[in-house]
Amino acid sequence: MRISKKCQYALKAVFELALRDPGQPVKIYEIAGAQNIPPRFLEMILNELRHAGLLNSQRGRKGGYLLARRAEELTVGEVIEHIQGRIYGTAENAGKPNKSQSCFGDYAFKALWQKVNNAVSEVCDTMTFAELVEYEKAKKYRVVSNYTI
Repeated sequence: MRISKKCQYALKAVFELALRDPGQPVKIYEIAGAQNIPPRFLEMILNELRHAGLLNSQRGRKGGYLLARRAEELTVGEVIEHIQGRIYGTAENAGKPNKSQSCFGDYAFKALWQKVNNAVSEVCDTMTFAELVEYEKAKKYRVVSNYTI
C-alpha cells in the first residue's frame, strides 16, 4: 500500500483539527506549523477536503478551517479515498490469472491479495480521528512513575 505525501499531509491536517477545540476555526499557518506541512500545499489540500464535505471554512480575522463532522464520525478511510482514491494493500492486478500464461497458484494468490486489500480497507474505514487522537494522547502523555525518595 502506498500513501502519497499529499495524502499523508491531509491525514495530519485532519488529525490536527481533531486535536483542537471543536467549533473553533484553525488557521492554515497553525496547522502547517504544528504538523510541519508546507503552507501553500496545505491550502490546496484543505480546499480539496472542504469541497469533499469533510471540512468547513470560515472567512475573516477569526476564520480558519474546522471539521465538518465530529472526529468520532470521520474515518481515515474517508480522507484517503477523497485525496487519492480507494486504497489497496497490493497492486490491483496482482495475482490476476492471465489466460495465456496461467500458472498454478494464480487463483490462490488472487484470493490472498483480495483478503489483504479487504483487511487494509477495514482498518482505515473503521479507524476514526477521535481514536487516533486518544491513542496519541495515551502514548505521548503516559505518566512515568517516579520512585525518587
